[in-house]
Amino acid sequence: MISVGIDVSKEKSTVCILKPYGEVVSRPFEVCHVEKELSELTSMLLRLNDDVRVVMEATGIYHLPVLCYLKEKGLFVAVVNPFEMKEYRCQGLRRVKTDKQDAITISNYGIDHWYKLKNYEAEESVYAELKLLGRQYRHYMRMRVESVLELTHLLDYTMPGIKTLLKGWNETNGKDKLGDFAEEYWHYDNITKKSEEQFIKSYLKWAKEKGYHQSQDKAVKIYALAKEGIPTVSSDTPSTKMLVQEAVRVLREVDNTLMTILTQMQALAKSLPEYPVVRAMGGVGNVLAPKLIAEIGDVRRFHSGKALIAHAGIDAPPYQSGQFIGTERKISKRGSSSLRKIGYEVMRCLKTHKEPEDAAVYRFILKKEKEGKSKRAAKIAGLNKFLRIYYARVMEVYQK
Repeated sequence: MISVGIDVSKEKSTVCILKPYGEVVSRPFEVCHVEKELSELTSMLLRLNDDVRVVMEATGIYHLPVLCYLKEKGLFVAVVNPFEMKEYRCQGLRRVKTDKQDAITISNYGIDHWYKLKNYEAEESVYAELKLLGRQYRHYMRMRVESVLELTHLLDYTMPGIKTLLKGWNETNGKDKLGDFAEEYWHYDNITKKSEEQFIKSYLKWAKEKGYHQSQDKAVKIYALAKEGIPTVSSDTPSTKMLVQEAVRVLREVDNTLMTILTQMQALAKSLPEYPVVRAMGGVGNVLAPKLIAEIGDVRRFHSGKALIAHAGIDAPPYQSGQFIGTERKISKRGSSSLRKIGYEVMRCLKTHKEPEDAAVYRFILKKEKEGKSKRAAKIAGLNKFLRIYYARVMEVYQK
């Protein structure tokens, strides 16, 4: 039994090799993430006659070069959750934080948990690509939120209150009515300089060109708001038009990027055998289906539905001490926060629409609400049931 503990950092790692009972095979030493030094490390490990297991923490993307290289050479590599390693590291009274000490701790973890270590298995390329696309989608979505806030801030100067009359971004087709309107009518003066009849004709023509509903009532409301509104920045200022239109341009670029990523995610998700089953579940549409599959990944890596629920962090671990048994337990939140957000969005869609054909989860949420649960708690309970059904149906697909 030889445990190789690797403390990974950016562009270099610290390696320590131990045997049981504290026998040192090699004291901590540094290895750079380059072909030559990783090759020397691999050759040294392969020369050892005993059973060698490499242990490292999951550190975002920093551990991937070492992990991929060692796996290609046929070595046993276990990737440990950082929280689990932190709990193991904090067992003593004194806490020392150096790369060498961390490598020793990781190596000792491998000895203590030898028979629990699992050899890392890479996900299929489709799931890995979906996961990467999902992360980039969330990144650009945060950029979009900031861009919308900046555009709204500028419109509070030029067209206060206009946001309440115009809907925002449609994630399905990528259209943003507020941005398109602000690009055409960037100041209330551009509206009030026309008569009401002229603006209505102009608005209806604009709506037809952009593909929006041609509502005369909406045009009347916008004109009335423009008459009553008090812009705090003059339309004669040269920078006013430029700032609003540049904010719209940036927002549109982010929207185009989001639609490109989402289209690619949909194409990849449709190539998977479980896509029709996931798409047919209540609350899951063309947008949420690829997001959900990207966050869950290959469901076969979970040994049960409970493991998938624990991965989402919505499990409530039992608590019992002596005569006391805890019944009102909160969810652990030790899991994928992204999966919880997407799952909650699925529950919202399920609840806001009429009762779907696949209504088991919908009726379960209504049942929990009748029992006195808050709407949020009922949706979380519904998500718990939803993930159990998801696991069972997708596993059935792969078993067939």
